[in-house]
Amino acid sequence: MLKLNRIHHIAIICSDYEVSKYFYTKVLGLAMTRETYRAERDSYKLDLSMNGYYCIELFSFPSPPLRITRPEATGLRHLAFEVDSVLETIKYFSSIGMASEPIRIDDLTGKKFSFISDPDNLPIEFYEK
Repeated sequence: MLKLNRIHHIAIICSDYEVSKYFYTKVLGLAMTRETYRAERDSYKLDLSMNGYYCIELFSFPSPPLRITRPEATGLRHLAFEVDSVLETIKYFSSIGMASEPIRIDDLTGKKFSFISDPDNLPIEFYEK
């Protein structure tokens, strides 16, 4: 039987590498582990970590196709981060001029959650611990 240990990483392709690099490192506070430029692909790959754990690969490629719909498109629906307080998280985004969806309550767990969008309109969820 197959035994999976954990999710290793999530890969995200962005349309503007510098804008997305800023968002994921400065706005969300993920740490840069390694940044590689691959000339043969005209592509950057940025490895990001959270709390010492490798979690996201941020890629740039020339002219990637746009996401068709949000968030109910086939494929990755959204990226979710656990936070201690959704209200405080949304206050932070508001203080830096970023819009968020209204805070909702998960019908199944009773927990608070909300969404923002990354620079390429990828939904980013914040789910209360």
